[in-house]
Amino acid sequence: MSLQCGIVGLPNVGKSTLFNCLSNAKAQSANFPFCTIEPNVGVITVPDERLNKLAELVHPQRIVPTTVEIVDIAGLVKGASQGEGLGNKFLANIRETDAILHVLRCFDDDNITHVDGSVDPVRDKEIIDYELQIKDLETIDSRISRVQKQAQTGGDKTAKIAYEVLSRYKEALEQGKAARTVTFETKDEQKIAHDLFLLTNKPVMYICNVDEASAVKGNAYVERVREAVKGEDAEILVVAAKIESEIAEFETYEERQMFLNEIGLEESGVSRLIRSAYKLLNLETYFTAGEPEVRAWTYLRGSKAPQCAGIIHSDFEKGFIRAEVIKYDDYIALGSEAACKEAGKMNIEGKDYVVQDGDIMHFRFNV
Repeated sequence: MSLQCGIVGLPNVGKSTLFNCLSNAKAQSANFPFCTIEPNVGVITVPDERLNKLAELVHPQRIVPTTVEIVDIAGLVKGASQGEGLGNKFLANIRETDAILHVLRCFDDDNITHVDGSVDPVRDKEIIDYELQIKDLETIDSRISRVQKQAQTGGDKTAKIAYEVLSRYKEALEQGKAARTVTFETKDEQKIAHDLFLLTNKPVMYICNVDEASAVKGNAYVERVREAVKGEDAEILVVAAKIESEIAEFETYEERQMFLNEIGLEESGVSRLIRSAYKLLNLETYFTAGEPEVRAWTYLRGSKAPQCAGIIHSDFEKGFIRAEVIKYDDYIALGSEAACKEAGKMNIEGKDYVVQDGDIMHFRFNV
């Protein structure tokens, strides 16, 4: 399942440093704008202790974690919607992602140039918000007049719904609000809204890049960001990218944990970021467990058993008969599939079963 989060932000806020911490792909990281020209894509392993605990019980030949794709996109500047800087390239790249990780500079450092001359994360956020909103307004305006005529003269029911959707988006965007702040009740409205692929309708997480002293509790810049986004449907994560780059240099898990403990963190910001990005994409995990391998599989929250079976192989979905499901907690408590069967903790589920995060699945099929 290839879903992507795009890392965005103004130049020199720490995007590429953060990307380098996340991925084995080393993007150029330098103290000047636009050092990332083409988007770098990293396939990132999602940390999940459940996978390790299952492996301890099953002793498989191999362990296969689930992943999420992260894209490092070139820095945006004021005027991008009119093509300034690398604006057109930036907007094209961000349109292809499924969710946005918006990095904001929340630290002072005279040695690192800020494109606007001073540190102000709320202003930086508003610059990118404005450019994305202007681009979305262009999309709305290009469609609304055509749909309006169809809605008023042709008696087209779909056109009337589309005009209502477009009008509500236009009103919000003109007020400086993101498209994701607008909600729709009916499935027809939701489908039309989805098919517009508006930039500001993508789920977003704001990553406050702080200094080492602020890594645990944040700082005044972070509090300003919290206040600025409280009306949005968005998450905030505090990460010290410079520290994360130092953590990434340690070779062993023990060394990394010792360093984290010294600065008062239980786990790295990178681990928290990856899990948060996974959730931002509306993803969950089910497992298959056997001697050949213990494996985590990614699926969209709300998917039913046949759809999840099809992630393994299309034949599993076509010929789906049933799913044998064990809850993760039961498997860990009882220690094996056989013990779960004997205790009546294996459920037989059909085509309408909605898979739950952490389910251990075995699919029966016939093609």
